[in-house]
Amino acid sequence: MLPKGLAVLTVRARPGHASQGFLQAGKLVFPCALGHGGISAAKREGDGATPLASMRILSGYFRGDRFAGGRRTRLAMTPIGRDLGWCEVPGDRNYNRPVKIPYGASHERMLRTDDLYDACLVLDWNIVPRRRGRGSAIFFHLARPGLTPTQGCVAVTARTMARLLPLLSERTVVRVVR
Repeated sequence: MLPKGLAVLTVRARPGHASQGFLQAGKLVFPCALGHGGISAAKREGDGATPLASMRILSGYFRGDRFAGGRRTRLAMTPIGRDLGWCEVPGDRNYNRPVKIPYGASHERMLRTDDLYDACLVLDWNIVPRRRGRGSAIFFHLARPGLTPTQGCVAVTARTMARLLPLLSERTVVRVVR
């Protein structure tokens, strides 16, 4: 049984599988996917690592047409539109920020053909202060089948996300540990 609200989600790597992990929510533990670069205390743009850090959940995005659970949470959740992107160019003025597509610099499209961002929570990694090259778009989102590696995010199944969302708030911290 999950508690009424969660202050901390603790994430650690699965022994022998650096790109998979376990997410502890209260007394329950769920499998999760991590970055293909494992967990790193020296996170850099493009290294594929999940930051070794405590990151607060700021807000989220959801696909209302594909993930109804996006409305059952205390988090500020914004529907994903066709024009939503996330800038990933360290030298750009909007680095690690949402941008409106079309956008001149390289960006990630938030409206994806797969289901990874059907529920996507923004973690406060490298948001304030923002440091060029320290990594962008570190999210807590849905996992691919088989919990295959992410680009540095923490990802869970849609079922796990639907269970957790009602218990999360802007006070919830995702703590990645070793």
